[in-house]
Amino acid sequence: MVGRDDRPKVLRGNRWSVIRGGTARTIFWLGYTATPPAITRTSTVNERAELILGGVRSGKSAYAEAQARASGLAVHVIATAAAGDTEMAARIAAHRARRPGHWVTHEAESALAATLAAVAAPDRCLLVDCLGLWVSNLLHAGEAAFTAERAALLEQLPTLPGRILLVSNEVGWGLVPMNALARRFADELGWLNQAVAARCGRVALLAAGLPLILKDTP
Repeated sequence: MVGRDDRPKVLRGNRWSVIRGGTARTIFWLGYTATPPAITRTSTVNERAELILGGVRSGKSAYAEAQARASGLAVHVIATAAAGDTEMAARIAAHRARRPGHWVTHEAESALAATLAAVAAPDRCLLVDCLGLWVSNLLHAGEAAFTAERAALLEQLPTLPGRILLVSNEVGWGLVPMNALARRFADELGWLNQAVAARCGRVALLAAGLPLILKDTP
């Protein structure tokens, strides 16, 4: 016998419906309606900026680090992760151990645009890892902080000097999350990825450690 929580469901608009006898019946509202920001295409592109997308364990961070080493520039890592628990602390430690000891690390859990502006230079390669954690931090900080920091990053990105590498999560290929905050995160990160990609000269998608180049400005 199929339990109530095991019955097949379908997402329609912003409500979940349960399938019963071939007919979908609404069972509850999601409590969150997606409102996309105005994603304007821009002619202002930073040709030395690259967005590196990928899912969990896709190899996106390792690829970004290889790109940073190949740049021949002084590498500065902009880390957005907060060590909120032992598992995250272990992940951060693993990333640090993998990087060369002479790379400089800056922490930017929220003020990413200001950190980029302060650190970027023509002879430096900045590696931001990652935009997904940054969006998560800002959503917990509140609506005003998220809106302001997002706008500041998009305004700053085309003008930054040096080589800029931005790692981000591709979260749009899975199921629609049941949790309202998780749905908001997936929406906002997807929209941010689109806006950042429009401002970068190069975009790579990683799968199984292999890059697929989606955009490459000559």
